[in-house]
Amino acid sequence: MDEPPCKQDLSSSHVVGLSLCNSAPLLWRSEDLRSLRSQGLVGALLGSLPRTPRQNVRLGRPLLLLPEEERLLSERHAAAALPPADQDAEGAELVQEAEQQRSYEEQSVLALEDRKSALLQAMTSSHTSESGSVDEAQRQRLDALDQSFTFPRSALAVQLSTARAGLTHCPESRAFLQADWPIRAQAGPHCQARYQVFRDLRGRGFYLTSAGKFGGDFLVYPGDPLRFHAHFIAVCLSADEPVCLLDLLSVARLGSNVKKTVLLCSPAGGGVLYTSLQWSGMI
Repeated sequence: MDEPPCKQDLSSSHVVGLSLCNSAPLLWRSEDLRSLRSQGLVGALLGSLPRTPRQNVRLGRPLLLLPEEERLLSERHAAAALPPADQDAEGAELVQEAEQQRSYEEQSVLALEDRKSALLQAMTSSHTSESGSVDEAQRQRLDALDQSFTFPRSALAVQLSTARAGLTHCPESRAFLQADWPIRAQAGPHCQARYQVFRDLRGRGFYLTSAGKFGGDFLVYPGDPLRFHAHFIAVCLSADEPVCLLDLLSVARLGSNVKKTVLLCSPAGGGVLYTSLQWSGMI
């Protein structure tokens, strides 16, 4: 961790559009998610998938930004709050109609395939004649199904935001989007230490996500989290902050159990001082 920070191209022609749920910055547009990932920022997906809503193994949009990711984007001038919905109501309505039509066409194709599969299964199990006549009957029935099948719009599955979650699109709720930077004030020595560590590690090419489940501030990955496991648990501390010995032993033992090295990260002298901890057993 002693090598100098590598240089990165921080310029980006795409400006990420932020929507706010209370004070949490969310990304909804797919092009914003792609732009964010190209800059080495990960965030956390929160939404359910339209076709499989009752599971939490694979999640979809929106994507929630860490406070440090939000602040880094603001410093790069790579993000801006989206305008209120009522400023372009007609354009938003046209976009919504186009999205619904595209969704209807996609679901029509899927429904037809499901109907064909059910028909083939029923005919295969009920017919006991020779295979030639069965194949001919199947082709005739499938051709007739292609000609007559119509997917009713009343069966269209749609994904709606709920008012209880603060995701409504009324002007009062969207008034948050007119806020100036910073959207969420970052105060206190610990918040400042976290951001300095986040910016330094990101400048070295590491990817970072939240480490709340591991007792630290960040999980540090050598590459994209979709391809690599985290190597480090970063714990951010001020340079003059006292640390309890039992806390050090606890976090070192935890890092050993999850096969990760604990990094004590302390901003100092315009840079960040890193100290690694590994559990080696009791004497």
